[in-house]
Amino acid sequence: MSVLAQNYKEEILPQLMEKFDYNNVMEAPKLDKIVVNVGLGDAKEDTKLLDTVVDEIARITGQSPTVTRAKKSIANFKIREGMPVGVKVTLRGEQMFEFLYKLVNITMPRIRDFRGVSPKSFDGRGNYSLGISEHTVFPEINIDDVDNVHGMEITIVTSAETDEEAFELLSMMGMPYKK
Repeated sequence: MSVLAQNYKEEILPQLMEKFDYNNVMEAPKLDKIVVNVGLGDAKEDTKLLDTVVDEIARITGQSPTVTRAKKSIANFKIREGMPVGVKVTLRGEQMFEFLYKLVNITMPRIRDFRGVSPKSFDGRGNYSLGISEHTVFPEINIDDVDNVHGMEITIVTSAETDEEAFELLSMMGMPYKK
């Protein structure tokens, strides 16, 4: 069991129960999944880019990603239906906790001029989204081997019903919010 999962069960859960006055353990918010998404607008010209990004995301998350494809043709963007337009991974269970731990404790401190993540990026239903502009901040990526730098969106899906509950859950898990 990862450090974060253990910490959730032993420390965070009892604190959430007390703070929000829950009667049942099942009422307390928990992490459901983490979705890592990379949009690839340039994949239509460069087919090797897609393979490279799939390999990099697999190394970062520890799970092989799926390729997302265009649902409709859009002439202005020169995209036909079925063309690869991105890569995504859905992490659950142990891999989810390990990825979040690595994101908060190793990756975010490596971001240049990092002052914390925005506390306003909740969607109203307890889910949090953040963007990372360079994938090279992850320790699994060797900067010398990188040809194209790309960003990624990370969505943390919780079972919290309000943003306040999700904010408290993620801050107890170590999410560094801006003051």
